[in-house]
Amino acid sequence: MIEKITLPNGVRILYEQVPSVRSCALGVWVESGSRHEPEELGGISHYIEHMLFKGTHTRTAAELASGFDALGGQVNAFTTKEHTCFYCRTLGEYLPEAAELLCDMYFNSAFDEQATDLERSVIIEEIGMYEDTPDDLVNEQLFSAVYDGYKLGRPILGTKESLEGINGETLRRYRADNYTPGNTVVALCGNYSQKDIDSLCMVFSKMEKKPFPVIEKSIYQPAFTLKTKDTEQNHLMLGFEGLKTGSEERYVMQVLNGILGSGMSSRLFQTVREKNGLCYTVYSFCTAYIDTGVCGIYTALSKETELKAIELILSVLRDIKENGVTQQELQRNITQLKSNVLMGLENNSARMTTMARNEFVYGRQISEEEISRGFDSVTRQQVHEMAQRIFDFSRMSFSAVGKVREEIEYKKVLGM
Repeated sequence: MIEKITLPNGVRILYEQVPSVRSCALGVWVESGSRHEPEELGGISHYIEHMLFKGTHTRTAAELASGFDALGGQVNAFTTKEHTCFYCRTLGEYLPEAAELLCDMYFNSAFDEQATDLERSVIIEEIGMYEDTPDDLVNEQLFSAVYDGYKLGRPILGTKESLEGINGETLRRYRADNYTPGNTVVALCGNYSQKDIDSLCMVFSKMEKKPFPVIEKSIYQPAFTLKTKDTEQNHLMLGFEGLKTGSEERYVMQVLNGILGSGMSSRLFQTVREKNGLCYTVYSFCTAYIDTGVCGIYTALSKETELKAIELILSVLRDIKENGVTQQELQRNITQLKSNVLMGLENNSARMTTMARNEFVYGRQISEEEISRGFDSVTRQQVHEMAQRIFDFSRMSFSAVGKVREEIEYKKVLGM
């Protein structure tokens, strides 16, 4: 059973004992990501994520790394548009040492100027790596366009220009202002002792209570973007306004997405790849944020076949809008989705992540029984109505990266 302690300063500590395993996963989550940043400090959340591994007031970066390795543990972090997470996984018997290392990083990072300058170069190389990865680039182009003018549309990594204006003191000050008790969740899952919980409470109770940043509301807007790049394939993405995180219709949306383009039996895979042989990869996806979302379709293929592929994708969307889905499709995808979600929760790290995200979105935990009921309650009528509402061609977005055509050629086949 998942337990929750809310400390007087506002930090929430979630924990679930799983005595049948020997390991545990510990994550420190902050509701602070790229959409919280001012434009001139774009990428600073991700920059801080990197710098927490670069040494504290008492340990060097090498000592932090060797400390986790000596425990046989794993440590990592990631930054999203809305959150930053620092986490580790270790055997339960080594959790006190691993937690102490993780908390030292979290609370005592030095943000040394020399290390900050070195890491800036690393992040700029990371930006270059994504620029050279066309499937990431076409995604970034689409989201930047549909949320143009909003913080949500800015890249998580920032830009070379914004990073140049950030130094150690800037990082230190931003972290102090944005990593606050009210937007911090600590999640622990696995085999641990009560002493571990008591220790986490003691450490995080020292955080000073203060206001935390408020997210600026973002609104989806139809967009069209092309980027010429010397690639073997053209990478295409269609986008529609989706659902926000925690929507009551999320189960319907997931089933629709599964039928449309998730897996080898999906309509897009069968139509574009299997029956017509136009591509290797084609799929649909749903990306949700606290106040908005995008439902998208991605494929990569040659310039010679891309227009035919777009026509086929649009025909699949029209068919699902006009005729809905079959009972067989519905049941198959409900079973598949339930299985994927519930089997995924058998992993400590996945459970830890789910605990934290549920706390941020719902302020409570969603049980496995509730998940099962949510999927089982989805009907063909609901999926049909969702498709009719989501796939509004008058509000469709499009992004392409590669040896792209003229804008008018794409817009003609898209009916834009």
